[in-house]
Amino acid sequence: MFLDRVTQPADIQSLTLSQLETLSEEIRAFLIEHITKTGGHFGPNLGVVELTIALHYVFHSPVDQMVWDVGHQAYVHKILTGRKHLFPTLRKFHGMAGFLKRSESSHDVFGAGHASTSLSAALGLAIARDLQGRDNHVIAVIGDGAMTGGMAFEAMNHAGHLQKRLLVILNDNEMSIAQNVGAVSQYLNRLRTDPHYGKLKTEIESLLRKIPTIGDRLVNAAEKAKDSVKYFLVEGALFEEFGFTYFGPIPGHDLRTLVSLFEQVKDLNGPVIIHVVTQKGKGYPSAETTPEKLHSIGGLVTSPKKAVPSFTDVFASTIIELAKVDQRIVGVTAAMGSGTGLVKFGDVFPDRYFDVGIAEQHATTMCAGLAVNGMRPVFAVYSTFLQRAFDQVIHDVCIQNLPVVFAIDRAGLVGPDGETHQGVFDMAYLRMIPNLTIMMPKDEGELRHMLYTALSMEGPVAVRYPREDGVGVSLTEPMRLVPIGKSQVIREGKDVAILAIGPMVAVSENAALMLADQGISAKVINMRFVKPLDGVMLELLATLSIPIITVEEASLAGGMGSAVLEYFAVRGIASKVLPIGLPDHFIEHGSRPELLHHVGLTAPHIAQIAADLLDDKKADREHQRKTVNR
Repeated sequence: MFLDRVTQPADIQSLTLSQLETLSEEIRAFLIEHITKTGGHFGPNLGVVELTIALHYVFHSPVDQMVWDVGHQAYVHKILTGRKHLFPTLRKFHGMAGFLKRSESSHDVFGAGHASTSLSAALGLAIARDLQGRDNHVIAVIGDGAMTGGMAFEAMNHAGHLQKRLLVILNDNEMSIAQNVGAVSQYLNRLRTDPHYGKLKTEIESLLRKIPTIGDRLVNAAEKAKDSVKYFLVEGALFEEFGFTYFGPIPGHDLRTLVSLFEQVKDLNGPVIIHVVTQKGKGYPSAETTPEKLHSIGGLVTSPKKAVPSFTDVFASTIIELAKVDQRIVGVTAAMGSGTGLVKFGDVFPDRYFDVGIAEQHATTMCAGLAVNGMRPVFAVYSTFLQRAFDQVIHDVCIQNLPVVFAIDRAGLVGPDGETHQGVFDMAYLRMIPNLTIMMPKDEGELRHMLYTALSMEGPVAVRYPREDGVGVSLTEPMRLVPIGKSQVIREGKDVAILAIGPMVAVSENAALMLADQGISAKVINMRFVKPLDGVMLELLATLSIPIITVEEASLAGGMGSAVLEYFAVRGIASKVLPIGLPDHFIEHGSRPELLHHVGLTAPHIAQIAADLLDDKKADREHQRKTVNR
């Protein structure tokens, strides 16, 4: 097998094109074998096998720098750069990452897990190259879904202005995770469905040149008119108007065509864009026919049929239920309709469902506009992706105190996708914003009540919930309003108070049971709200003079524990508070149970901390007694 001989990119550069075609078949078989066992991004990687081989055949990584947008389609790149042997550890704790990581390989020039970043990064690399007097190539690979992100167009605008030597590969498979939407997608479709454009353009120019005396002048006139032939044959010339030289569309699974074109264009001056058409899931029939379903998979192990719905499922069914009685409710997603469950809302209310593409900033401000005109928008978004709209949350929603509901899915540790996808910062970066109410349910039943409450409020609300199944509570109870800023006592106790939120409530209850076995009585409180805090409850706890432990599956810096400490500090209340949460470093990939154990968010760990805290308090009292007796 040729694949067995590949340990670095240079190994493929001695192969013939026929041998490269065989190598592509071997790599595709390797991916199918391994990803179906380990799980991972399936469809995107099967679709870029020939494209990746051609890039590494023509260019010389890492001297020539390749930037992969998002990075979830770079498994072939990892194989060709010496990491084939690591695939059994893909996305496992301490194993190979599912995205690009600069710390993993010198060939991973730029890490990413969010879309639309590659053009900006590549332009920065090209500018630095020129300033430093180097002569390497810089290549950005971006999908058609990522091209809907405004950041990509900001980068194109600047690149076209600077005219730096930069090669952009537009990998067009008609998909991001879900079907692409919007004018950009429609434009690419017009290009994609006109395969005869390049041939027609050449033939027309050839005919014009044959006209005696004036033929060459006619062709030159067409070029001066910004390629009138193209304008006639294809609606618009978007990329060339941005200052790029455009080639395509070309077949993305034809190695010979890819290699030939890359060789021809690699030394052209100025920015070049090559439009490559690929098939997501190429080589695996069910992935070809259902690319959205097999964008990413969890491996061959079949999970037992779920006895209880996930928080995402409950969100979707609840929003549908509420929208049936409130015509003002609309659902908004940024290319994550399936992941957030909101696509089910779209099936029931197609006229009130809006997928804006990979454009979280636009989605947020659009929701603000909807709210101004009396609608009740619900923006369903992963925690990690809402980060991209931070300014819009402040400037367009919260300053104007508009009733927008942010349904924040994947809040907390999400597992195998790693640092770029852990939803651990939203509590901290949202808590500082005036006018915004932030809540998190302990179970799926409370999620229903919180969504009902959020849609009844006259200002912005964030409801965050985890990527996991519910705990099995009844969902038949009528929805009711949750008192704003009021906590809930789950378990009474007199020795220590554990203040928890979200899934950590159940973990804290288990910790209290362990403490009870040691003769320690622990009060457990479901905080429910991070903002506003339950000040009445906090001040009551202060009068009891018992230690307080806060527990959250979120960043300790700026999180719920910080909020409690701030509350006491501002009021001059002396109370011993120990926050437990996520440490001040990025959390790598791994299973959710492994990660929770790693960061100490387990019942035994919390119980041990509480017991140690009480021992310290007992020692302090004994020391004070001895001091007084002296």
